[in-house]
Amino acid sequence: MDSVSVNKFRDNLKSFVEQIVANHMPLKVTRRMGEDFVVISAEDWEREQETLYVLQNTSLMAQIAGSLGTHTKKKGYKPTKEELSEITGL
Repeated sequence: MDSVSVNKFRDNLKSFVEQIVANHMPLKVTRRMGEDFVVISAEDWEREQETLYVLQNTSLMAQIAGSLGTHTKKKGYKPTKEELSEITGL
């Protein structure tokens, strides 16, 4: 993650924001007499929140682990031809 001083960030706010949004790369802003902070795009923040939700949901993680186990053993659910056609026809 790139880092920039708060003064440089303030002086070049528009260009930094455009870079953050376009490149999907967060930017750490450092302050001399305070805590640093990170700037990320709203889209990236929402994606991070979704990931945290999934990782913190124990029942969902158990479902994913179970699904991976059956998939690895090739014993998972096999959709019918009609279901596959509906899925791939989207």
